[in-house]
Amino acid sequence: MKPRILDPTRREVLTGLGASAAGLMIGGAGPLVTAQLALQARPSTLASKAGQPATAIWELAAASHLGTVRLKRGDRCEVVFRNDLPVPLAPVWYGLNGATAADPLRGRAPAAPDTTETSIISIPSAGTLLADFRLFEGSLKHPARPLPIIVAETGRVAAERDEVLLIEEWRLRPDGTAVPPGQDPKDTTPLYTVNGRTSFELSAAANERLRLRFINGSQRTVLAIKLGNHEVRVMALDGQPAEPFAARNGALVLAPGARADAFVDAATPAPFLLHDGKEARQVGSLAISGKQEHVPLLPPQPLPSNDLPEKLDLRGALRFDVALGAADAAWTRPANFSTASAPIFRARTGRTVVLTLKNSGPIATIFNLHGHHFRLLDTLDDGWKPYWLDTLAIEPGQTQRIAFAAIAPGRWLIESVATDWAAPRLVRWYGVE
Repeated sequence: MKPRILDPTRREVLTGLGASAAGLMIGGAGPLVTAQLALQARPSTLASKAGQPATAIWELAAASHLGTVRLKRGDRCEVVFRNDLPVPLAPVWYGLNGATAADPLRGRAPAAPDTTETSIISIPSAGTLLADFRLFEGSLKHPARPLPIIVAETGRVAAERDEVLLIEEWRLRPDGTAVPPGQDPKDTTPLYTVNGRTSFELSAAANERLRLRFINGSQRTVLAIKLGNHEVRVMALDGQPAEPFAARNGALVLAPGARADAFVDAATPAPFLLHDGKEARQVGSLAISGKQEHVPLLPPQPLPSNDLPEKLDLRGALRFDVALGAADAAWTRPANFSTASAPIFRARTGRTVVLTLKNSGPIATIFNLHGHHFRLLDTLDDGWKPYWLDTLAIEPGQTQRIAFAAIAPGRWLIESVATDWAAPRLVRWYGVE
């Protein structure tokens, strides 16, 4: 059930978008705006079981789009954000490299309640992005739904359908209310939804090639999603094209906030199975229409490149050790973050950076790098996996090494959070000069 939003508020937001864009075009100051996006922080409800009251949640919604938000690579987007919630908030974009204007903790204050703010954001890369309020979860009175944002490639992609599957985890008390992440989930029951529904059905024609954009919208749990009886071919991870490869046993393992684009050639009806590390459950199904006679399709070609570096200079790289979470007292909660704090490291523009990530904690920890995508290095530090990431789950007692080219000047956040619903989200920053 959608909340009622006053029409004047929505009209004001959209009118503001048009007026601002027109002003830029007439004034001729800088590149012209090519896209407009009105975002809104607002109350909503979670689909509930029959006979139970609706569960109150908050959400980041697109007031200017019906359905999925779709932009294009190369867009210069004017974003108008309206905060209709009672705490200061700002959308945080994940997967949007080099856009300093999109980062609310490095000097730009969040929007106060009942206010509207406008920013201009360049969209340099195609891919599956995610925007949400996770950096402000310490002040959230209800858990908040994120917003998928799709940026289309400039070249042709050989898929007949393009569908988003946003997977979310909720913790519900016996009275039906939901516990925000970062708080004690005692006496709660987990509930999983796909695109806001407890049972999701996707219909496809036989032999139709589907591009499925899987997003782990949960805040703390590593999830595995599997489509039964189908080969799931991974085409992109965290918004960046990968060398296509088949998912092991047809399952995708996603850290909180991670995204995976996969091609699936629809063949037979099949269940979507979700595993949270404790049990598997069916969260949806694929229905097939038409004559169900399997006709093998040609293997898909890689997605168009986003022009990230083909090679990284590991021999000449700057190297830094990063102890995650509570192992290093320099980590702080977002509410206490200050740009006056010491950076975790600094690098010159153009240098390769190698980070040794150490998780000495008792449970898995999620690492997220803002501003850049990284390569996951092989064990011997002599090569890397054939994909880019911005989010990584690191097992307890494990050390992982990652590398990236520091090509975006600015001050960028690093996030760390343990896979425990009550664990605090922690941040630090690094500089590229």
